[in-house]
Amino acid sequence: MSDRVLVIIPTYNEVENLARVLERLHASVPDAHALVVDDGSPDGTGELADTLAAADPRVHVLHRSAKGGLGRAYVAGFGWALERGYEVLVEMDADGSHPPEQLPDLLAAVADADLVLGSRYVDGGRVEDWPLHRLLLSRAGNRYTRWALRLPLRDATGGFRAARAELVERLPFDQVASEGYCFQVDWAWRALRSGARVTEVPITFTEREFGRSKMSGSIVKEAWARVTVWGVQDRLADWLPGLVRPPVNGPAEDAGR
Repeated sequence: MSDRVLVIIPTYNEVENLARVLERLHASVPDAHALVVDDGSPDGTGELADTLAAADPRVHVLHRSAKGGLGRAYVAGFGWALERGYEVLVEMDADGSHPPEQLPDLLAAVADADLVLGSRYVDGGRVEDWPLHRLLLSRAGNRYTRWALRLPLRDATGGFRAARAELVERLPFDQVASEGYCFQVDWAWRALRSGARVTEVPITFTEREFGRSKMSGSIVKEAWARVTVWGVQDRLADWLPGLVRPPVNGPAEDAGR
């Protein structure tokens, strides 16, 4: 596709993975630019990103002073991209679990959609090298999210996705306080509620080779709690006409963070 593409890659302690992922990205989509959003990684990831950017004009770096969470890193990246006129924004992990070789499939699909989700759980998608408990947790979380929020999506928690800049610009990301899996659910739901064209394409998700997963119990608990609250509010609005459906994150939730 001829659109200007920016791949946003949040990093925290990914010094072992970053160069390899960028190499694979540019082998797959040579014209794509990459924005590394580093949250003050103590392992030197930010410094490595600067070195890579100095050698390749397609690589850019946004430094943040401290670890602020996945959701806020992406929102910062979105703002950076919109200010510079990129037309397609891609979310991709730095650890290699999202295969850059499959990015052309997402970019082809976004020609006819506003948001494309790389999905592990549609026909043709799969997960490799994950321990059974992680796979069961992910599948259960997606099924629960699909039921609770009445979402027509198989993989709402996935973080490999491409979106048209027009959609990102019109969604109220300043209201999104969620992190981790919940951030991905949050804004996919907002997109659907806004009338956006959302589609899923199959991907193969692979466990990281180097470094440690950022998944934690607090991230899982946040996702389950928020999805439950949103689902209850949404169903109550079916029966109580005066009740406003959740704009996902409301002022009360944001104020408490």
